Amino acid sequence: MLGAAALAAAPALSHAKADTSLRPLHLAAAWDTPQGARVGIVAIDGSARLTARIVASLDVPTRAHAVACAPDGSVLVVARRPGDWMVRLRPAPRGEHVHAQRWQWIEPDRAFDGHVIATPDGTRVLTTETDLASGMGLVGVRDAATLEKLDEWPTHGRDPHELLWLASTGRARLAIANGGISTLAETGRAKHDLAAMDPSLVVLDGRSGTCEGQWRLPDARLSTRHLAQRDGVLAIALQAEHDDPHTRAQSPVLALFDGRVLSAVPSPRQLAGYGGGVAATTDGFVVSCPRANGVAHFDARGAWLGFIALADACPLAVIGEDLYIGGGTAVLRRDGAASAQAHLGRPVTLDNHWAALRTA
Repeated sequence: MLGAAALAAAPALSHAKADTSLRPLHLAAAWDTPQGARVGIVAIDGSARLTARIVASLDVPTRAHAVACAPDGSVLVVARRPGDWMVRLRPAPRGEHVHAQRWQWIEPDRAFDGHVIATPDGTRVLTTETDLASGMGLVGVRDAATLEKLDEWPTHGRDPHELLWLASTGRARLAIANGGISTLAETGRAKHDLAAMDPSLVVLDGRSGTCEGQWRLPDARLSTRHLAQRDGVLAIALQAEHDDPHTRAQSPVLALFDGRVLSAVPSPRQLAGYGGGVAATTDGFVVSCPRANGVAHFDARGAWLGFIALADACPLAVIGEDLYIGGGTAVLRRDGAASAQAHLGRPVTLDNHWAALRTA
């Protein structure tokens, strides 16, 4: 089992800083339009008043989910679960256009589960996947250049979502949130047998895939989905799957893991039991709550710090000390207690995740 020291040494990879002296800021993102799903670049400029606009886009076969910046400056995008494609994007130096450098289709009897991460040295790409025959979760280990699969590791659960590196004492570890929901290949995203849900947090050895620990919340109807970390604490965004609507609406959207104990965090207001994303801030964690139309703010120990209202709030990015929130066609920047808002000016719906492009 991992100790607290293992997480204490982990860098806050969930919110890598960008050079905020460059304007505009460029975020790789995914969104839906009336004409179909797209991925691309959103430019945000706050030098005078806050403005936001889509400066580059690319059509994709189905709705995308996660975007991840690779060490070589490319952007990895993977389809929403159960997905069958991923793509490596190559943005122009200032984000003014983007092209698909390489597409990869999922192997037979597998489905992508919406998340991808590069290894720190940039030689491999890891994806969360489902074995369609057994329904069990996998980490696909892929060559970074070709995106072709080299190996598979079990996630020791169903419905794996986000993965996140936990670096400690010179040895890489990988955290994975198993959502725990059963699905069937023939029924796509339909949920089955919720009474038998088994969500968990799993930590694997980042080189061999060996399981080093697995933790569960007492309430098995709280699906563990997305991850962030700071100062030795891992935050997990939750989605409630209770049969009773009142119980579901009152359920927590955040769990914290200190290296030994995984525990859900209560909130003083109803958040609809649905965490869309999570990010680490300078003073704790934020969880986007699109069904509650805002973002919940907690300190690193789970104490309530407040609520930031924004309709359909979902994608989160922390850049320097600023928090950028996407909500439908809107973008909100929060700097301390000050907020500024802009609109993309297009009929789009931003997906759960976006990420600041790496700058030279």
